[in-house]
Amino acid sequence: MHRRQFLTSAAVAATLLAASPTFAADTAQAVVEAYVAAWNAHDSAKAAGYFADEVTYYDASVGKPVTGKEAAKTGVIDNFLKAVPDAVWTMKGKPVIDGDRVAFEWEFSGTNTGPWGDGTAATGKKFSFTGASMFSVKNGKIATQSDYYDALGFYKQLGLM
Repeated sequence: MHRRQFLTSAAVAATLLAASPTFAADTAQAVVEAYVAAWNAHDSAKAAGYFADEVTYYDASVGKPVTGKEAAKTGVIDNFLKAVPDAVWTMKGKPVIDGDRVAFEWEFSGTNTGPWGDGTAATGKKFSFTGASMFSVKNGKIATQSDYYDALGFYKQLGLM
């Protein structure tokens, strides 16, 4: 009797599991939250691992998108984490989710103790600025990321303007 109940319960559980459209780890929100966590762990390879091969990364202060996983890793993630080894990227509030799109306001802070990728020397200054990011996630990978923030305020805090 117990064996038959167990087998019936296992069959029902397997059916429900197979019918489930996605697991929590596969959701757009989970992918983006894991990506932010990798940034905060200062693991650029892991962060870039959340990018689709042909990701488009748009920084509004630069104005020209970066295309491709390796270009986004070296041009954005490595650039920031080398220049700001104590970087902290904090999501403010809950993200807004619409299907495969995720948006949230954030605060980025740290101390500029390393040189920037463009050759600008470290300033040694602490900074904190807010912004917002929008992501699209396809097949469990970030297909696009667009960042919007007060670059002028950021540069002023670094003493670059």
